[in-house]
Amino acid sequence: MFVNILYIFLRIFDVKYLLDSLNLKTIIFKTNEMKKIVFLPIVIALLMLSCQNEVKKENTTDKASHHEANFDEILSKYKTEVPTKILTPNHVDTRIGDLEFYDGMPTKATIEKVYDNLDFMRGVDVFLNFIPAASIEGMRLGMIELGVDNFNKVMITENLLDAKGLFLTGNASTVYASGILDLEKNGATVVEIPAGAGPGTLNDAFFRFVVDMGAPGPDAKKGGMYIILPPDYNGELKPTLNGMQHRDKDRRVDVMVGGVNKKVWIAQSRSYTNWLILRGFLVDGKPDAATKMWHEGLKIYPLKDAVNPPKMEFINGSGKVFNTIHGNDYEFYEEIATVIQKEPISFIDPELRGQAAAIGIIKGEPFNPDERMKNILEEAIKVGNASARAISFSPRDENAYLFEGKQWTTGFIGKDYRWLDGDGHRGRNMDARTLFFYLATVNTPAMALEISGVGSNYALSARDSKGEILYGEKNYKLNMPANVPAKDFWSIVVYDPQTRSMLQTDQDFPNKNSQKDPIIYNEDGTVDLYFGPAAPEGKEANWIQTVPNKAWFVLFRTYGPLEPWFDKTWQLNDFELLKNK
Repeated sequence: MFVNILYIFLRIFDVKYLLDSLNLKTIIFKTNEMKKIVFLPIVIALLMLSCQNEVKKENTTDKASHHEANFDEILSKYKTEVPTKILTPNHVDTRIGDLEFYDGMPTKATIEKVYDNLDFMRGVDVFLNFIPAASIEGMRLGMIELGVDNFNKVMITENLLDAKGLFLTGNASTVYASGILDLEKNGATVVEIPAGAGPGTLNDAFFRFVVDMGAPGPDAKKGGMYIILPPDYNGELKPTLNGMQHRDKDRRVDVMVGGVNKKVWIAQSRSYTNWLILRGFLVDGKPDAATKMWHEGLKIYPLKDAVNPPKMEFINGSGKVFNTIHGNDYEFYEEIATVIQKEPISFIDPELRGQAAAIGIIKGEPFNPDERMKNILEEAIKVGNASARAISFSPRDENAYLFEGKQWTTGFIGKDYRWLDGDGHRGRNMDARTLFFYLATVNTPAMALEISGVGSNYALSARDSKGEILYGEKNYKLNMPANVPAKDFWSIVVYDPQTRSMLQTDQDFPNKNSQKDPIIYNEDGTVDLYFGPAAPEGKEANWIQTVPNKAWFVLFRTYGPLEPWFDKTWQLNDFELLKNK
């Protein structure tokens, strides 16, 4: 009898989806007491569920009727026909809540809700769009932390960069020389590059490309003199043609430097603050020669002081604890405010200036939001940071993926260092720019161009072959095909997704480098690399350590990439999860 009553209830309230899954008439209980204990709560729960569904249906119907009624009432006030598409109902249901209007006029509550949402959205936009500027500011502060606080002071990773320094996806395969130029303070500045320099680049305060030096630069590893002009320079010097496509002849011009006629390349920056980052290649797997090259050949000084320039000071950044990464909390906005105050108005376009101004970051004015605005920005930064992480580690843009059906992605989506999509008709790919600068530094055409044997190209992977996160407590294998297309060398580095810097482990460097590490190759020329908390027996030379209960990701680099890399006839395989023994 009890089962029959329940069955009737289900029929009355049209809960058909349960009838198929619960063959109630076949359920038999040994006692009536058991029937009551089991079925009574079920009946009550099903009645409540059914009532809720009916209420939802009624609410939906009521809202639709109310919406029509709203328009009927509004339209009744007009003497001619008015299309409803230009009207606003008195009640609008949205993702930020119900919005109320009186004949198109928002109520006080709606006004407050909408402005809170506008400020929130603009706070998110400023985070995503100003990451390049905040990253250069983070680099400037990190260099000061190391003592690089003047034009003639340069940080060199004499013993290579290691995981102690927080540096966005830095490598342990080249010897960095890093300096900060202040063109507002020092005016036109001379940079002398020694012969043999690897990839070098000058980026402005919004991480825009200014000029390449060394291997991808106009000197093409032969060395030479560059003059960098400030954005407000109005003298006789003019920028020269410095691109790779201009190497067909000597583009240098004659300039008096310290009373001596010199042939120089000239570039002009759009900002006062500029980051100079140079890389020297290892010789016989060691950094000594590159370190010596920087100490003896790198010179930086103001053009006005060329007769008697100050002596260079080099600071070893290896083994040092320092941070060059921007904030992911409210401090981010303070970093941007510092940049806006420092740089000229022309540094960024009116559209970007307007975004910053909308949340109170305005040149010549203090950034001091009230309690309401600060609370909104503290929430906006959380959503902005989460958005940047989703874009960076799990891009939805199919053009981000290097190889069909695989997890490897590129930092230069659209193959353009300005992130102008394809033919430029779609404008700037904002998510692509966010992806790059949230994870990386150094913006140069050399990383985006496909010129065989020149520059460097990168590939990132944060997931295994099944699309799962790479877990530090698990073990993985990466099989790399034979004949890696790298004229100079290749490397793979493990990074921490929290800091986007090298993963801190018991190993000195969380990487493998074909130039300096005794990697064991298979007979067919392929190589198996292993990743996990402990080395597989006999595979120590090919193992990179990971940390239990921490995620990780990698960057693969090919220096001097060759044609099989560009035409994808050579492809990286995905990480394969190994079963624990």
